[in-house]
Amino acid sequence: MGMVEVEAAVAARFDPRPIERRRIGQVLAVVLFFSTTFGLLVLLTLLVDVVQKGLPWLDWQFLTSYPSRNPEEAGIKSAIVGSFWMMLLTALFSVPVGIGAAIYLEEYAPRGWFLRLVQLNIANLAGIPSVIYGILGLGLFVRFFGLGRSLLAGALTMSLLVLPIIVISTQEALRAIPQGIRESAYALGATRWQVVSSHLLPIAAPGILTGVILSLSRAMGETAPLIMIGALTFIAFLPSSLLDPFTVLPIQIFNWTARPQEAFRGLAAAAILVLMVFLLLMNLSAILLRNYYERHRPH
Repeated sequence: MGMVEVEAAVAARFDPRPIERRRIGQVLAVVLFFSTTFGLLVLLTLLVDVVQKGLPWLDWQFLTSYPSRNPEEAGIKSAIVGSFWMMLLTALFSVPVGIGAAIYLEEYAPRGWFLRLVQLNIANLAGIPSVIYGILGLGLFVRFFGLGRSLLAGALTMSLLVLPIIVISTQEALRAIPQGIRESAYALGATRWQVVSSHLLPIAAPGILTGVILSLSRAMGETAPLIMIGALTFIAFLPSSLLDPFTVLPIQIFNWTARPQEAFRGLAAAAILVLMVFLLLMNLSAILLRNYYERHRPH
């Protein structure tokens, strides 16, 4: 075979598609880089604007005063306490139920079409807009059970919102555990609950805690469900029982942004800074807890 025939055979076998895919990948990488940069610039611009407007209003008097129609006397004390109780009650209602449901679905429920149907519905519930949960809370807790615009009704509504997220994150943490750990424990005579409590939960704790804290941080920043149940009211006192009216930081921010006075814009920006600090601390705690349990979990 001559040189001409060899070159023709090589050219026939040459496939230009890898080069085309490489070029397409490079173009997509550039597009995604500029998209990410644009999003970060917009976020940074908003953050700088919030800091400039809110920092002059952020002081101890702002943190320890009740809301007022006078901007110079207004504060977020009732909103901070309401947010604390809302997160505490939401965790109390949703975390045990969510983790228990995930353990049952992953370790106890028989495999079949019914389990697949339940899993599909849980995944759909995790993607439903939060305002739908507000409508559900309004019809179920506020009107049907007669709880009114109370702290308990708000916490139960938020529990419905975060429950699918907790279930999914717990299931994913349990699925990540090698099957050999379960089989080894069963081979030594352990019961199913002993395997779950002594082996699976300690190993899955980092993923479970991360999912729980991130879901609660999402609930802390939600406004639409609480507006739907009628929590959009002026609250200048601390709730003394679970059936008292309440307010939270997102609701207070929404109230101030609806005011025509420019001073309330600064108050809203200051409250946004406080809310951002709370969310940052919750997300940081999720990272620290995950790292701690990953270093100390059993192997």
